[in-house]
Amino acid sequence: MNKIGLIIWREYFERIRKKSFLVMSILGPVLVAAGFALMIWLSNADKTEQKVMVIDESMAFYKNLPDNDFVRFYYPDIKLPQAVKEFYKTDYTCILYVPYNVAQSGTSPVKLFYKKTPGFAVSQYLRDVMERKLYEFKLAANNINPDVIKNARQTIHLINEKIYENGDSKESKTDAISVIGFACGLLIFVFLTIYGAQVMRSVMEEKTNRVVEIIVSSVRPFQLMIGKIIGIALVGVTQFLIWIVLSTILTGAVSATLLKKITADANLQKAQQEIVYKQGSNANFKELQKTDSRLEALEMISDLKGVDFTAIIICFFLYFIGGYLFYSALFAAIGSAIDSDSDTQQFIMPITLPLVIAYMMSISVMQNPEGNVAFWGSMIPFTSPVVMLVRLPTGVPMWQLITSLTLLVAGFIFTTWIAGRIYRTGILMYGKKVTWKEMIKWITYKA
Repeated sequence: MNKIGLIIWREYFERIRKKSFLVMSILGPVLVAAGFALMIWLSNADKTEQKVMVIDESMAFYKNLPDNDFVRFYYPDIKLPQAVKEFYKTDYTCILYVPYNVAQSGTSPVKLFYKKTPGFAVSQYLRDVMERKLYEFKLAANNINPDVIKNARQTIHLINEKIYENGDSKESKTDAISVIGFACGLLIFVFLTIYGAQVMRSVMEEKTNRVVEIIVSSVRPFQLMIGKIIGIALVGVTQFLIWIVLSTILTGAVSATLLKKITADANLQKAQQEIVYKQGSNANFKELQKTDSRLEALEMISDLKGVDFTAIIICFFLYFIGGYLFYSALFAAIGSAIDSDSDTQQFIMPITLPLVIAYMMSISVMQNPEGNVAFWGSMIPFTSPVVMLVRLPTGVPMWQLITSLTLLVAGFIFTTWIAGRIYRTGILMYGKKVTWKEMIKWITYKA
């Protein structure tokens, strides 16, 4: 046991002292926070202001289109041919041309002329705001008060709440849960692939350099394999803990800085909704302040507060360790049987394929977390480390969680036994192309 401890110590400290480990431990959370900040910044700041010249022959939209943060409407007294001719002499970025019969037929195309492509957000905003104003225009033309229709509309806040057999119920944040589950499954997929491959390369390098011949003179091959697996596992756990702490700090700072305006708009919107609810049709809609329409991200972030992150993190570690031990034993066996990277292709695919299948299954599991695919995918050891993490935030019965972990541990013991028998023969095998048939023979050799 002391020899295994020494191997673990060597594998662990040899890797955490590398510059690559230190760089990735810091760079990973920075990239997460930077990606989060970039997402917020792109949705709020990266919009070129569009000065739109409106030429409205129908007069349905004349001085009636609302501006927003990145679109400003102007209504000069000018005809379309002259506007097009003098377009580049002005500071307008677009010309919005509305034909005279657009309100009657609804089929006449509205044209948008531009100097530079305005982008999807601008086009979508123009389409939405014109459809809304045309709708109100037609209501008014038929002597229907648009405010009556507006006040009659009511948004529905749908709450998903699961009832358990004991009668208790719990609210479920579907959108946020789906994102968290998929992200956890993706992280498990990446970590298992990265650290499993590290085990394989470590074994292969020592075998190629003939260092292993010296090592196995002091320890048994099985002890060497277990020491490598556990040592590299501790490296992964250490790096992940660093990522959790730094990512939490950095993303918290980014949220506090960049979400100020959206948070203020959300609070203002809630206050104005209260006014409308209390006053009904007597509310003066013109006096209500304009709020930012991009509040979905903030609502999703708010939903995340109701998720039990403690349980998710604990299960993440359990499935990371279990899945890593399950797969790394096989990676170690492959590393002991080959001499170069060129030989890995025929052996690595059968090992990584179940992980790829699990990742593909997770997309289906997001849509139906309690279906047969989700259940069996979270039970089979080859796929459970990824699929169970996708299911977990939606609520998994304790018996299924225990069964899944038990099968994963049993699978690890079985794969370690197989890998150990391949490892003891392959670690000292040089200069020979190994086939699957020969590896199966190594498993059946008697000690």
